[in-house]
Formats: sequence, C-alpha cells, structure tokens
Amino acid sequence: MARGLLIVNPYASAVDERRLAAVQAALPAGTETALTERQGHARDLARDLSGDVDAIYVLSGDGTYNEVVNGLDRDVPVGFLPGGGTSVLPRALGLPRQPVAAAARMRSPRRRRISLGRVDGRRFTFSAGIGFDAELVRAIDAIGRNADGRRPGDLAFLGTGLRLFARHGWKLEPALEIEGRGRAALILVANCDPYTYCGALPMRFAPAARFEAGLDLVAPRRLGTLATARFLGLAPVARSGSHVVAHDADGAVVRCDRPLPLQVDGEDLGDVTEAVFAVEREALTVLV
Repeated sequence: MARGLLIVNPYASAVDERRLAAVQAALPAGTETALTERQGHARDLARDLSGDVDAIYVLSGDGTYNEVVNGLDRDVPVGFLPGGGTSVLPRALGLPRQPVAAAARMRSPRRRRISLGRVDGRRFTFSAGIGFDAELVRAIDAIGRNADGRRPGDLAFLGTGLRLFARHGWKLEPALEIEGRGRAALILVANCDPYTYCGALPMRFAPAARFEAGLDLVAPRRLGTLATARFLGLAPVARSGSHVVAHDADGAVVRCDRPLPLQVDGEDLGDVTEAVFAVEREALTVLV
C-alpha cells in the first residue's frame, strides 16, 4: 500500500483540530501525520522523510509550502492543501478553497509537472519580489501573530500597504537595475497567475505567467498614485514603456542602489544589494 505523509502547520490560520481530523479522514489510507514545531521544521521533515513515502501532503499556509519544496531532495509528488489565510499556491493550482475538499481530491489526483523559481539558492513556488512588495511582507511580520498564532488578515495587509506608500510620499522612484533590461522602482517575479490574492480578488500583475513556463518579470520604472492604480488594475493600463516586462524568462540579475528587502512566497529573506533569479523548469510534481 502506498505511504503518504501529511505535514501540518498547526498554527496556520485555517487549521484547527476539527479540520485536521476531517482532512486526515479524507486523505488516502496509509497517510501519517507530522506537526511542525518551529520555523524550518517542515523543510527538515520533507528532507528527512521524503525517501520513505510515495506522496507528501501539506496542510498549511504559503510559508510552510515554501519550506517543504526547499527540503525535497528527491522527486516525490506533493499535494498542497489550503490551511493559511490566503494559501496562494493551491488556489493558483486550481484546488478547492476548502482543505477537506482539496484533501478528497488527493484520493484520485491528476499529476502536474511545474517549474519553480530560485533566488540566491532559495526556491519559490509562485512569487518573489524586491522592494515595496517585500517591504510590505516585512511590515506585516512586524505586527506579529495573534494569541492563537494566526497572522493578520487581508485588511491588515491593505491598511499596512497604504501606510507604507504614504511613508514613501505616495511615489516610488527607480531604486534597482535589472541587468540588460533597465532601471525600476521594484521588481515582481512571478511563477504563475495570479501573483497573489487580496481576499477573493486575484492580483494579476503578470497575467501571462504559467507554472509550466519560465519566470515572468514585472518591474514598474516608477510609481505614483495613478501609476499604482493602473498597476493594481484599478485604472486603464499604463502607457507602453512604463514597465520592464519579460515573459518565460530563464532568470534575471538585479542590483539595488541600496539594500532592499527580498521576499519569496510571502517570506522575508532580509535585505539584498544583488539577487540572481533563475527558473528550475519541470522541477516539481504536484497533485491536483
């Protein structure tokens, strides 16, 4: 009988004992459960146990998904079950929003081979960014978690984003150089569409991005209030030439004027002055 491993972040926003029990019951028989105990634990579990199982399932938010793909050292299929407040990855893969329904799909899933991004040795599944995007992630992390371990929700992201933009004087000037492509205020690197979600609203910064292709680069040269509205899809599309854009790219080298924050899959990786992005084509088998 096939063996499965369910990795669970018990502090993820949509995980509780009742839902976990329902997910366990919905998954294929023979699936064992491991709860994460600390940051980085999911990476260790994936690395140490993947050789003993035929499939891995992850019930968590996007940060734990990222840990798992960075821990894998062999080709084992992975099913990502939505357990976070946003859970961008399973939504972008077309899985049900409800974790129990997504788990039930794992009994007779379709296999899909997808690419992954990599920056400075760290894999990412759906997005990475340098500049304002990552600065927002850092600001949300600074708010901390609730007493039950849950992260702030979408309203906190929106309010924090507006305060950050106001702190920048409602404009962002060029602050980095994309080798061979020019200067920009920030860079978003997408592995799929949508780039992320705000509640139920998909944020389609790179609508041509696909999991099976290379990386899409979107880098506004500068942002003011109107340009930001256009960027967010709230006003007509900006004039040609206002963005650095690349589709299905193998990678990019980014050099910053000063240390700028870098995020991958919503996780703060600290400040960088240079970052090397690359695609790993057909790197992961996902269960959908």
